[in-house]
Amino acid sequence: MKRTYVAAAFTATVVAAAGLTGCSSGGGDATDGPVTITIMETKQTNIDAIGKEIPGFEAEMAAQGKDIKVELIADKLTDEQFMTKMTQQLTAGQAPDLLDIGENMAISWASAGYLAPLDGYLEAWDGWSHYYPAVKEAMVRQDGQIYSIPSGAGVLNLFYRKDILTELGIDTSQPQTWDDLIERLVAVKEKTGGTPIVIPAGTAWGGGTWGEGFQPLLGGTDKDFYDSETDTWDLKSPGWLAVFNLYAELAQKGLLPVQDLQNPNPWEPTKYTKFPEGEIQVAAQGTWGWKFDWGPDGAAPIEGLTEKVSTWQFPGLRPGDKPYGWSSTGGGYAITAESKNKDAAWEFIKYLSTGKPLAEQLVASGAASARDDLNDVAPYSEEPQLLQAGEDLSESVFVVTGDGAAQIGQAVATATEMILSGQANGQQAYDAFVADATDLLGPSLVKQ
Repeated sequence: MKRTYVAAAFTATVVAAAGLTGCSSGGGDATDGPVTITIMETKQTNIDAIGKEIPGFEAEMAAQGKDIKVELIADKLTDEQFMTKMTQQLTAGQAPDLLDIGENMAISWASAGYLAPLDGYLEAWDGWSHYYPAVKEAMVRQDGQIYSIPSGAGVLNLFYRKDILTELGIDTSQPQTWDDLIERLVAVKEKTGGTPIVIPAGTAWGGGTWGEGFQPLLGGTDKDFYDSETDTWDLKSPGWLAVFNLYAELAQKGLLPVQDLQNPNPWEPTKYTKFPEGEIQVAAQGTWGWKFDWGPDGAAPIEGLTEKVSTWQFPGLRPGDKPYGWSSTGGGYAITAESKNKDAAWEFIKYLSTGKPLAEQLVASGAASARDDLNDVAPYSEEPQLLQAGEDLSESVFVVTGDGAAQIGQAVATATEMILSGQANGQQAYDAFVADATDLLGPSLVKQ
C-alpha cells in the first residue's frame, strides 16, 4: 500500500490529560517475565531522561504482575557514528531491542527490514488516538506500515536576538519575505561588520545541512520535490534552485559565516559562541534550542534567554510564499526486527509515550508534544515555549519523503559546500546537486 502524500498542517487540540492507557498485542514474547529489554541512547540528555523513567516503568510492570527489566545502553555518539555502528549491529542481528532514532534512520532501516512494524500494537492502543493526525501520517513508510512512534515534535524556524536587533534599531516584526529579511541583515552587517545569520550548510554540518537547513527552506517553498505516488525525488522541481540561490545570495553578500561553516563542528563557533554572544543575531533552529542549546542546562546558556531571544517563522522565498514553520517529527522509538522481546519493548514504548513520563522527557529534550493531551500535564504544562511550539504546529509545514533521503542530504551538503567555498553560484550548485543526487539515488529513485 502506498503512503498518502501530506504537506502537513498540524491541528492542536487541548483535552484532559490521560493516564497510562491500553495494552499491546501483536506477538513476539510473553510479558509476564522475567524479561530484560535493552534500549540505546547516544545523547546525554536522553540518557539522563530515559534513565530517570526506568524505575517507574519497572514498578508499573511489577504492579501488573509482569517482571520486565530495562537495560539502558549509554553510548555517546554523533548521529553519523551511531548510524554506522548501529547499521553494523542491525546487519549482524545484534542490535538492542529498542532504538531512539531520527527520521532518516527510520526510513532507511525500515526499508532494509531492520525494524519491526508497529501497526498491530498501535491498533490495540487507545493512546494512538491522541496523536495529531498529521503526525500519525508522517510516521507511515513507503510500504504503508509504521515502524517508529515519535517521542516528541518540534518546529524549526528562525531564532533571533531581539535584544541586539532592537538596540541596533532593526525591525523585529515578522519578515514576510526573504527579500525583506535580507534587507535587514544587510543593515545589521553595515552596523556591526559581522555575519548576522547562520543556516546549516556544507559538509561539516553533516545531516543537519539537509534536515535543519535546506529541507525546511525547500519544504516551505516547494511541496512537490518528492513524489509519494511513485516514491521518487523530483530533482527538476523549482524549489531546489530557489533555495540554492538563497544560499548563494546570503554568502555573496557576506551574511553567512562561511569560514565557520567550513570548519569542523561548525555549530560550536556559530550557535554555541557567536549567537549567545550576540555576534550572530539570527539562527535557523528547532524547538529544542530552548533547552539543548541555550537553556540553563544547554550547551551554551543564554542568561535571560526568553527576554533576549524570540522566533520568526521562515519568510516566503518566492512570490506568493507565506511565512511558515517547518515541522520536525523525527523518527522516535523503534523496535528492532530481530528482537526476541517485542511485546515487552512495546510496553516500555507505551510507558514512555504517555502522561508524566512523556511530559518529563519533552521538557528534558525541549520538544513539543505530538499528542493532544499533554498541555495540562506537569512539568510540560509549565513550559510556555514548548506550549507555544505545540500551537505553532497548527500552521507548520511537513513533507513526507522516503528512500533516498540520506543520499539527497549528502548531495545537498556537497553542493552547498561549493557555495561556501566560492566555487559555485546558485545555478552551478544546483546543476552539481542534480548530477550528484542522480548518481547517488540511482534511476529507480529519480522521477523521470
